[in-house]
Amino acid sequence: MLTELLQEYQIILASGSPRRQQFFKDLNLSFKVAVPNVEEIYPEHLKKEEITDFLALLKADAFDNLQKNEILITSDTIVWHQDNAVGKPKDMDEAKNMLRSFSGNAHEVVSSVCIRVGKREKLINQVTKVFFKELSEKEIDYYITNYQPLDKAGAYGIQEWLGLIAITKIEGNFYNVMGLPVQLLYKTLIDMVK
Repeated sequence: MLTELLQEYQIILASGSPRRQQFFKDLNLSFKVAVPNVEEIYPEHLKKEEITDFLALLKADAFDNLQKNEILITSDTIVWHQDNAVGKPKDMDEAKNMLRSFSGNAHEVVSSVCIRVGKREKLINQVTKVFFKELSEKEIDYYITNYQPLDKAGAYGIQEWLGLIAITKIEGNFYNVMGLPVQLLYKTLIDMVK
């Protein structure tokens, strides 16, 4: 079990995301949160997991004095749609436009995780394809009005109302769409500390 393997370690979760923090609680892992102070800017030529890999490493590099018994975990998630990275919307109009562009289409949710244990580092990523039904303007307006689309990449949460009514199919890991490839992270942590 992972909890037994990690007894000697202090996990630092470098994320302010309540969803990521909840995943660690659900895995029964004790951790402390330390949000890195970095500007999340990446070179324009990067695509898909190159972007999230770059940003996960950028966040990890903000921590330069890790102790031997500390495990640092950083992560980044984007939505990849029509050959573009879609981040968090700046305002409600942008959120509506994002959801309109997903309507009747498929998009990909890409997450990367950087794990540092002592001098060792492992960078993992996962891509999940999400298919949306055609959304009506009423459905988009209802979601935008009643939920918080501004704090989510792609302006929606798969676990919320829109995910329940809009998603016709996913190819890949469900939790990755929520912002963390939990199963892959679990397996990688076990491999790194056993």
